[in-house]
Amino acid sequence: MPTDLQLKKLKSAAQAASRRAYAPYSKFHVGAAVLANSGKIYAGCNVENASYGLTNCAERTAIFSAIAAGEKSIACVVVYTPTKTATAPCGACRQVINEFGPSAQIISCCAGREQIAVSLEALLPGAFGPADLA
Repeated sequence: MPTDLQLKKLKSAAQAASRRAYAPYSKFHVGAAVLANSGKIYAGCNVENASYGLTNCAERTAIFSAIAAGEKSIACVVVYTPTKTATAPCGACRQVINEFGPSAQIISCCAGREQIAVSLEALLPGAFGPADLA
């Protein structure tokens, strides 16, 4: 679980990233920030594509940025949507989170007061992961 200061920074980074989202089709601007086990924070936004299947979610953008920077694992993912209710990560994002942070904490926040704080295990019970390939 991140410290209070880390959580504040994660939420701020996710909210800032949501303002950079490229979402001309859904108009659903999402930002995410991940806390790597190194203590560094990486942010990302959703990037849509006219060929919808090529769209990338904010959570995966943030995680891939962390991995591209040399990180190997993540401890927490914060998702921000400028909506009245919080939104949990989609199934594809849950699977990617599992790859790099099977015990990660997931926190979804929004423009309203609602917040979701849950473990990845609760969102993706019985997940398939690297150990299943051994």
